Amino acid sequence: MITLASFQGRWTLTRHIDDRRAGVPATLHGMAEFVPDGTGLTLTETGRLRPGEGPSFEARRSYLWREGITVLFDDGRPFHTFDPSAPEAVHDCPPDTYRVLYDFTAWPLWTATWHVTGPRKDYTMVSTYAPTSSVMTLEDRSNVL
Repeated sequence: MITLASFQGRWTLTRHIDDRRAGVPATLHGMAEFVPDGTGLTLTETGRLRPGEGPSFEARRSYLWREGITVLFDDGRPFHTFDPSAPEAVHDCPPDTYRVLYDFTAWPLWTATWHVTGPRKDYTMVSTYAPTSSVMTLEDRSNVL
């Protein structure tokens, strides 16, 4: 079973963003690292974001992950909660709505697909996380759903 501790470590991150409002797709290639912080894990994502054919730039974002699994913004505000066995969640940020579906069926490879809609936003973002080690440990195998 996947638990909060299952995410600890470094992951290769690939992200594709289909921004229908701006009409410009974007990609990000980087790393995601889940580090213990005393009350759970801090997720820090870093990478190069490239909108369309334009120049790329450094991007960085952090979140706090807690048991449950509860995801908070880095300042402690609530973001969303999900259960790995029922991995869907919604974050209401009026006037926009953020819906996420996590997919752990190929664990330890996993994805988070966000559909964001509202008067200000209209995009789909698919993030793929792969362990930085190509060797699956016995602990990884025991954490598969």
